[in-house]
Amino acid sequence: MAIRSVDIAGFRKQTLTSRGSLIGLLLLATGVIAGCSVDDLLRPSAGLNVSNATVTSTLIHTPPSSSVAYPTLMSPMPQYVLPAEEVDCRKQLKRLGVTFRELDPINEGGACRIDHPVEVSALSGGIEITPAVTLNCQMAVSFALWTKRELAPSARMRYFSGIKSIRQGSGYSCRKIAGSTTASEHSTGNAIDVMAITLNSGRTIDVRKPGLFAFRQRGLLNKVRAEGCDYFTTVLGPGYNRDHSDHFHFDIKNRRNGYRACR
Repeated sequence: MAIRSVDIAGFRKQTLTSRGSLIGLLLLATGVIAGCSVDDLLRPSAGLNVSNATVTSTLIHTPPSSSVAYPTLMSPMPQYVLPAEEVDCRKQLKRLGVTFRELDPINEGGACRIDHPVEVSALSGGIEITPAVTLNCQMAVSFALWTKRELAPSARMRYFSGIKSIRQGSGYSCRKIAGSTTASEHSTGNAIDVMAITLNSGRTIDVRKPGLFAFRQRGLLNKVRAEGCDYFTTVLGPGYNRDHSDHFHFDIKNRRNGYRACR
């Protein structure tokens, strides 16, 4: 029994000694850290018996060089803002029932540029534009108005049918007027060429000069061509020159004194 008592006492003494050593080490570490500045912790001095690599790996997380820097809440977010007149123009397109989508700005150098282009795929009444045409918004409005107020009513009156589609030959196109050094209105999305009109009945009306006895076709084409001068500043078509022998050209070129070229 005496031996067991001595053993227990020795065990307690050893345990207390171990605890004391651990507490001492903790106090020593606390004192060392308290005596260091933040700068010392981030960049340990040579006097400390701790390697730089150990402290760095413990206190600092260094992301790999390939990490992506994500924007903070304070980072400015890029915004694409339309001018007021462009916003109003798009509201007008929607009121006219035009199906369109926004395109990125176009800039091919020189005069070939549209800052705020739209791609029009259908007009009022579901009239398809084939293929979809790229224009500036103002030209899109003029064409939509002409189609709704002149072309569609004239087709119904003469053929008793609505219009299914309009085949266009060119909207935006970076080019010059044939035989000149002047940029075409197509270069700014300010013009459209109409090649043919297909009715809901299945009949297709070609814009090329109609035959001698094609009275209804001639009547339709002559009327919408003449009425086009109320919506466009330029209307050219078959009979004007060889370059326009198979289509109507419409544009809204800004001329002095409000001059219009309808031929």
